[in-house]
Amino acid sequence: MKQIDVYQHKKILVLGLAKSGVTAASLLHKLGAFVTVNDKKPFSENPEAQGLLEQGIKVICGEHPVELLDEGFELIVKNPGIPYENPMIKGAIEKGIPVITEVELAYQISEAPFISITGTNGKTTTTTLVYEMMKAGDKSPLIAGNIGTVASGVAEQASMDDTIVIELSSFQLMGIKTFTPKIAIITNIYDAHLDYHGSKQAYIQAKSNITKNQTENEYLIINADQEETMDIASHSNAAIIPFSTKKMLPDGAYIQEGWIMFREEKVMLIEEIALPGTHNLENILSAVAAVKLAGVDNNSIQEVLKSFTGVKHRLQFVAEVEGRKFFNDSKATNILATIKAITAFKTPVVLLAGGLDRGNEFDELIPYLNNVKALITFGQTASKIERVGKLAGINVIERVDNVDMAVPAAFSYSKPGDVILLSPACASWDQYKTFEVRGDIFIEAVHKLK
Repeated sequence: MKQIDVYQHKKILVLGLAKSGVTAASLLHKLGAFVTVNDKKPFSENPEAQGLLEQGIKVICGEHPVELLDEGFELIVKNPGIPYENPMIKGAIEKGIPVITEVELAYQISEAPFISITGTNGKTTTTTLVYEMMKAGDKSPLIAGNIGTVASGVAEQASMDDTIVIELSSFQLMGIKTFTPKIAIITNIYDAHLDYHGSKQAYIQAKSNITKNQTENEYLIINADQEETMDIASHSNAAIIPFSTKKMLPDGAYIQEGWIMFREEKVMLIEEIALPGTHNLENILSAVAAVKLAGVDNNSIQEVLKSFTGVKHRLQFVAEVEGRKFFNDSKATNILATIKAITAFKTPVVLLAGGLDRGNEFDELIPYLNNVKALITFGQTASKIERVGKLAGINVIERVDNVDMAVPAAFSYSKPGDVILLSPACASWDQYKTFEVRGDIFIEAVHKLK
């Protein structure tokens, strides 16, 4: 870790705890800052806050009092999930107090360079692929960020010989000032999180922050099949490395005669790749581009792609029960992710879908439901998804209370050879704390069938 002194004796407010807030508060305390933590959860129910208090950090719990901003803070480190419309954040910006997310802090202390991945879909798969390929190639990677490991905690332990492979959300990227990855990837851009950002343009702007500080000495790996991502590339100062599943790109990653190609070099035959779904070719191409730039050899890349079958909750094969194959795609929290999951299969699908109602409709699903023989719905959006199921001509539609009940219901409408797919097209927060919890309940219900 770099021993920086920029925070020494500075008064800093950490807003919102969870994993990132706890780690950031503790790190800033070590760096000599006067840290105050503010979290909405009551202190008596907040073991994280209790632990920080034991370290000598000031803790204020139970509410977000706007008058706290009058105490002369020089910086706010906010939880990424707290929107900028929050009165505390709005008040801080009006007072000219800088607001960052914990990722910025990670960059400032890290001795290791970053390979950073963002995009609407495919982030977790791409991040995991880059990490596994770097590990197979003996490049000493560390994994961090939105994938579940707090970036500043990883950066604190990283050395110059390591590389931090980090998944970044638009929420995290809105709070960076100097963060500069050596290699950045934007997998794709579609409508998402518009309830947080307010518009697609604001969402795209947040994603483009991944490259805003890059120079010609850094790389931006970009989806050449999308107008939105290419527009980001046109405003970047980085060296642009395009990837495409549709066209030949001698200066990037592409597909030619059944081969994964990078800069006109054959890397691997597509038929040898274990990861299912044509949509995953985008993730593979971007990951291959990143690790080739980092010096990973083809043998290491092939070793990973021949064995890697997906990350948990992202089109994860769970089990086969009496000839039915169960797949957990709980991380499909938007329509596009579900479309990609459905189209990954050629055999009949029983689809489990539903969740948090963000106000949108699901008509975009209709052209892709031809292969869905039965639809099991749950959650706030059940009726909306049922409506598009009927329009698509699905005859078997049943609503259940939750994912646990959806599994046996799906099984009852299936036959040997069918796929039973949890791909909700919605966030989980109406019924479950996280998509991981939702996916774990699905997995447990499948094993009950066995």
